[in-house]
Amino acid sequence: MTERRTLYPPIEAYESGHLDVGDGHAIYYERVGTPGAKPAVFLHGGPGGGISPEHRRLFDPSRYDLLLFDQRGCGRSTPHAGLEANTTWHLVADIERLRGLAGADSWLVFGGSWGSTLALAYAQKHPERTSALVLRGIYTVTRAELAWYYQFGVSEMFPAQWERFQAPIPEAERGDMIGAYRKLLTGDDSARQLEAARAWSIWEGETITLLPDPSISAAHGDDHFALAFARLENHYFVHGAWLEDGQLLRDAGRLRGIPGVIVHGRYDMPCPARYAHALHKAWPEADFHLIEGAGHAWSEPGILDQLIRATDRFASS
Repeated sequence: MTERRTLYPPIEAYESGHLDVGDGHAIYYERVGTPGAKPAVFLHGGPGGGISPEHRRLFDPSRYDLLLFDQRGCGRSTPHAGLEANTTWHLVADIERLRGLAGADSWLVFGGSWGSTLALAYAQKHPERTSALVLRGIYTVTRAELAWYYQFGVSEMFPAQWERFQAPIPEAERGDMIGAYRKLLTGDDSARQLEAARAWSIWEGETITLLPDPSISAAHGDDHFALAFARLENHYFVHGAWLEDGQLLRDAGRLRGIPGVIVHGRYDMPCPARYAHALHKAWPEADFHLIEGAGHAWSEPGILDQLIRATDRFASS
């Protein structure tokens, strides 16, 4: 039996800073690995999740020159939890600015969950700048996907967690949970805003792994993290991520010729596997790994194994 791949050892950033991208936003970025090696960019989830030192360890530092960044409004980017001038297409433009900063003609684009959404949007707009794609937890932000997670679907498998998610919302408003949360997360009552942010964030933290992981749930309950995570996710989802319904699958033909790897957990709750399957059918150049015994989180062993196999594979191509 082939040994599973695990994270590379911890590594320090060799460069970091803030890039002024206009509209009052400054995004935090860092570069790790070997300057001049294979260029790559890491797109975190959420929206609003931010980067962590663990994300650096998905890439062989001797073979990659990797750029990671906190998307607008989250992590160490400023303003924290800011919603103005914060859309999918602003982020796509930010990725292009960062590519210029890195001096790369094209680069490998790695994205998981919301990061897969953003990676697909970027690659479909800039296929000539995308040397390869590594995607995990495919999310295309259709109305059906949003309803599955925030209205009816996952609620049937996590009833106790769903009750806690519903708790901040008046019963009469629960027919549109995303819209009801929008009122709280953008309202003037800071205490209710934070209560809603915690509930929104913890709902995700408790449902993304196949087996309960208290460390993930605790991280999602952190006030600073939760406020950006909940406000940004809700902001993007209220607006359908500024995508036409089904756009990313409809336009998957623009990926033809780009090599890629799709990694998806069989029991991924936020992101039903049929969308990953549909993407593979529309983009047959990509290898598709449907991981048995796995949920949504990148850290689950079977998912992690295939992600590192993918970055290792593309390091020499």
